[in-house]
Amino acid sequence: MPSFFEKRSVRWTFSFIIWTCVGLFFASQSQLWDQYLFRTPISWERALTLNLSFYYIWACIAPLVLWLGKRFQFERKSWPQALLVHLPTSILLSATQLLIAEVVFQSFRPYPLKLFEAFRAIQFSFAFNFHMNLLTYWVILGVGSMREYYRKYRDRELRNAQLEAQLTQAQLQALKMQLHPHFLFNTLNTISSLMHKNVHDADRVLARLGDLLRASLKNSGVHEVPLREELEFLRRYLEIEQMRFGDRLKVHISVDPDLLDLKVPSFILQPLVENSIRYAVGSRNSGGLIEITGGRQNERLTLSVRDDGPGLSLEQAAAGSEGVGLQNTRARLQQLYGDKHEFVLRNNPRQGVDVSIVIPVHVSGN
Repeated sequence: MPSFFEKRSVRWTFSFIIWTCVGLFFASQSQLWDQYLFRTPISWERALTLNLSFYYIWACIAPLVLWLGKRFQFERKSWPQALLVHLPTSILLSATQLLIAEVVFQSFRPYPLKLFEAFRAIQFSFAFNFHMNLLTYWVILGVGSMREYYRKYRDRELRNAQLEAQLTQAQLQALKMQLHPHFLFNTLNTISSLMHKNVHDADRVLARLGDLLRASLKNSGVHEVPLREELEFLRRYLEIEQMRFGDRLKVHISVDPDLLDLKVPSFILQPLVENSIRYAVGSRNSGGLIEITGGRQNERLTLSVRDDGPGLSLEQAAAGSEGVGLQNTRARLQQLYGDKHEFVLRNNPRQGVDVSIVIPVHVSGN
């Protein structure tokens, strides 16, 4: 849908106003010149009629000039051709405009001029207005060129913005597609290990995996989902891990119900919890506790995953110990929110690792 200034009626109205203002400006100049230079006062009505007629003729010629300016542009390689077109055209149109204007002026006279008088009037008009007409042509051409350059610049900026948005979408989708195989391989390993211990549990894990895959396919093209859906996906994932670790895995989820309709990146919690299970539960015979919390402060939503594992060693903390899941999580947050998010991975002062995500509040449905 065209913007307000791209509508044809608006452009014609704006053009009419501009040329009327030009006519008013030179009408006032004509009256002053006649009064102080020629000592032959001219009435305001006549000055207005002559100058408005003069520049309304230019208003009719201007679309042709603008078209020629668009067709023959002064660009790096084509400026000689443009000069060869516009130089003679400016002379021709300037002369044509003066002839038309003189015919119009004659129609306003109370009595027709004789042939010699009409010829002298045309000579005077050329001597007095021709150079101004040439300048008018080039001013119109310059304004049209600037408008065309601005349009090209705006279109280029719009295309760049669209390409950037498409690139961001593609990068986000690629990051999500990296998470899915990673999660799938880990789950298949769980099923493989259970097949040698408990076929019934392995069958249940397969059923839960089917539920998870359906949920992931449902949101394959969606980058933000309500926190409610994200927690439901996480609970299904934890059911699978619970069958693998049994009582060794303890999970506590504490999220205010008022936050459940807020939007969060899809599949954002699963890699964080998976990381905690790997280091806090899988590495210890006694297992461990994972706490998932959510809170809101003003227009910022905070999600945290804490565990009571051994925490990061000094070497791991210095090297930024992050697997594929955490790296992709950090990259997705950067793509979605830029500098408006926080992602912190640190040792808990008491015990274990604390991973926190802070993102802007988005309400589901907005």
